[in-house]
Amino acid sequence: MAWNWINPEEYSFNSFLLLERFQICKMIDAEGWLKNKNKWRRSMGIALTANPAVLWYLQKRCPERAAAIAELAAAAPVVKTAEQIKRAEEYALLSVEDFAIYTTPERMFEKCWFIYAWNKERLFELVDFTGKTVLDVGAGSGRLTFAAAEKAAWVYASEPVGTLREFIRLKIANEGFQNVRVLDGLITELPYPNDTFDIVMSGHVVGDEWEKEIKELARVCKNGGWLIDCRGDGRGDQPSPELVSRGWEEVSYIGYFGEPMYNHRKQVWKR
Repeated sequence: MAWNWINPEEYSFNSFLLLERFQICKMIDAEGWLKNKNKWRRSMGIALTANPAVLWYLQKRCPERAAAIAELAAAAPVVKTAEQIKRAEEYALLSVEDFAIYTTPERMFEKCWFIYAWNKERLFELVDFTGKTVLDVGAGSGRLTFAAAEKAAWVYASEPVGTLREFIRLKIANEGFQNVRVLDGLITELPYPNDTFDIVMSGHVVGDEWEKEIKELARVCKNGGWLIDCRGDGRGDQPSPELVSRGWEEVSYIGYFGEPMYNHRKQVWKR
């Protein structure tokens, strides 16, 4: 899917040197749903061959996909012009434009509609954050984190992408937040004990492995606490039957672009 979040001409192919292991795995595994698999393989192979440092990094950072990455480079056609390489690099960057823009978090506030079009009051309508201990899973650039921090006692931002973690840390320092902490962590392996948080929230994170992910969110949530899915505003949002069928309540509203938007919440009862 094209979101038009980046202009590939403004990004170096060296942006791939900032990818995390899980991102590399997703990138290599995702070729099955690409619209033009052959063009992606050709472009990625050309770009990797022209950038041996990136080829080396991807293989070392994600050894379980090293053979597949080497195969892309080995199968690449020989190109002779810088323009051909540039086009291949740009196509490769566009294929992971979400990962690319994560290397420049400051641009997300201008390019990503789910951030710039979002009203934080939509979060506060879902549950009362006053004095609560909150976990933001897949915190990204901190959209939900810093909104919650206005009312919560503590907010923990769990984010597996290093560039985004450092962006949040810099904002904490620059703006003087005293109640926000940042940690690494995937949604399927949250680094927190059972029954830790009053509220566990996320946006655009749940959905790859529904059962496993929701089970992990509930594990770290206290009995009687809340799970929240708050996506932010955009276009073409759809209800989530996967969440509703699992007991989540749908909370809809008309968003910034005049279209229906859908948030979800569920209270956790363990005994």
